[in-house]
Amino acid sequence: MLRRADNDKLTRTGPGTALGGLMRAYWQPAALVSEMPTDRPVKAIRLLGEDLVLFARAGGWGLISRFCAHRGVDLAYGRLEDGGLRCLYHGWLYNAEGRCVEQPAEPPHSRFLDKIRIASYPCVERNGIVFTYMGAGDPPPFPAYDCFTAPEEYTFAFKGLWECNWLQGLEGGIDPSHVSFLHRFVGEDPRDVYGQQFSEEVEGTGTKLSKLVGDHYRPDIEVESAEHGLRVFAVRQLTEEIKHVRVTNLLFPNAFVVPFGNTKVFTQWHVPIDDENHYWYMIFYDFAEKTDKETLLRQRLEGVSLPDYRPLRNRSNDWGFDPVEQRDLTYTGMGLDINVHDQWAVESMGPIQDRTVERLGVSDRAITANRRLLLRAIDAFHSGGTLPAHPADEAEAARFVGPHAVDLVAASDGWQERWREKEAERRRASPWHRTRPEPADA
Repeated sequence: MLRRADNDKLTRTGPGTALGGLMRAYWQPAALVSEMPTDRPVKAIRLLGEDLVLFARAGGWGLISRFCAHRGVDLAYGRLEDGGLRCLYHGWLYNAEGRCVEQPAEPPHSRFLDKIRIASYPCVERNGIVFTYMGAGDPPPFPAYDCFTAPEEYTFAFKGLWECNWLQGLEGGIDPSHVSFLHRFVGEDPRDVYGQQFSEEVEGTGTKLSKLVGDHYRPDIEVESAEHGLRVFAVRQLTEEIKHVRVTNLLFPNAFVVPFGNTKVFTQWHVPIDDENHYWYMIFYDFAEKTDKETLLRQRLEGVSLPDYRPLRNRSNDWGFDPVEQRDLTYTGMGLDINVHDQWAVESMGPIQDRTVERLGVSDRAITANRRLLLRAIDAFHSGGTLPAHPADEAEAARFVGPHAVDLVAASDGWQERWREKEAERRRASPWHRTRPEPADA
């Protein structure tokens, strides 16, 4: 359990909060490129408790405060002109740096506009997501993670709304033992393989991952520090001779990287809208084949309403719970999309989980390790210390690669070496990755 003060510290991300300052020191997803309107690429967004407006401009994106400094009018309705947004009320024009560059109603000789500046944040596009840096000073360079360096045609980006605090979502993603129960099937897993997590057969077993982890529900959990945050091992003894090894990662501060079948991986960020709601953003990438974006988009859109990407199964309809389905098909009774199962788990805790009354066990090692890391990083940030997974320059950023995320079966003796060999084999066979060097600790 956590002390109440620490629970508050790890869940409050608005302006001026301890964690909010730390989160703003990292690039954060702000929007999908695909969700921006094509006729007028302007969209109001709320991020880390701030109301902002994102807009396209020549060569990139602008992200500024949503409200005009003059009389507080909503700039999300502004006219997209001259690489900026013009307020509809009195015509004040703001550029992507938040500077007021025109005040048509003021006298021609007035320099009043030089005194006007609203919040603005730099933006960079990476594989279908617009990222922003909301911190002080110059932003850190982007690490050379696979999700950023994979060619666009081998990737797919999406998002979803979860109505709870960001940390609940992240902690679900770095918890390797829950998959043995939450994502199991009572009967046969009837899903198509492509684009469905836990639906592929684990190479060398002839068994779908959903059944393998369901049948072996007591993994040994090991956690180790890594340059990107944490590396998490879930090791299941299948027979005396072989183990199933699943390697996942915390990508500090608010993302994780997990395997998605034998050649696919995804990175998923959990990004606060405010303290009681957040979006998850995903970049899915394939080492072997170009992604079927049409199929993946159709699968994802079937379960959400637009423009908010709110799941159709949600608290208001009990996440679609069906007791007959729970008896005969899925462990949850909440449909075939395991994303909904995760959503139910974290939303059912309430808007902000009260961690002062929880009881953690040995299987929660990754959860406790992450909380300790977060608390240390908050202290380091506010004392000017070194931050985890925060490259100081481009040379250092180039060393932040991977991270490795893989499912495999290996001999009980030597699995620690075999998972690295297996991952190296996958990367050497990849048409886009095979020429890249790999540091030993990726």
